[in-house]
Amino acid sequence: MATCKRCPRLVAWRALVASKPPASHAGEAYWARPLRGFGDPDARLVVVGLAPAANGGNRTGRMFTGDRSGDFLFAALHRAGFANQTLSRSVDDGLELAGAWVTAAVRCAPPANKPTPLERDTCACYLSAELHELTSARVLLALGAFAYEALWRLPEVRGGQRLRRERFAHGLELALPPFGAVPPRTLLCSYHPSQRNVFTGLLTAKMFDELLARARVLSA
Repeated sequence: MATCKRCPRLVAWRALVASKPPASHAGEAYWARPLRGFGDPDARLVVVGLAPAANGGNRTGRMFTGDRSGDFLFAALHRAGFANQTLSRSVDDGLELAGAWVTAAVRCAPPANKPTPLERDTCACYLSAELHELTSARVLLALGAFAYEALWRLPEVRGGQRLRRERFAHGLELALPPFGAVPPRTLLCSYHPSQRNVFTGLLTAKMFDELLARARVLSA
């Protein structure tokens, strides 16, 4: 995955950001490659985001690490007992996840944080492979409508069936059928913990804590 160059627009953007970082990250060496998911291989909860942030994961080399969305996410995972610390600034900062795996629908930072449907579909093979490897997972938590759409398009999420897709909503909960060796799972949806959503109050810590508590129950 780290050598993937299937999406020319994303390849160009991730390199451009690395070559012209903001003053706050001047002189830092950027990862500027696709990102793998990370966490507990025996995770019961899989958190699926949109894509790496240009100066977050694209810089640090780990999903949600070094950006404001990650600050919100890891603080919540810590409160719920899925993470050993509240903040994550670098890949070697000691963060460990217990019972959780964090990944994204698209693995490279997109311009304006907006991947295209084609880029989503091109990256789908990586998300699919992760879900097949995470055999203990029982809950998939989609952060935002884009992640929800990416998950729903995977045959293993729909159990290989042509099911009607429910409209995205915060708190949406869907029981997923089994698919081959993939066991039955539950799909939960949340607003994405972007700065805009958090600052406007569309997503609050309380709202997210309640979803994680529900995920804990469903994954027991």
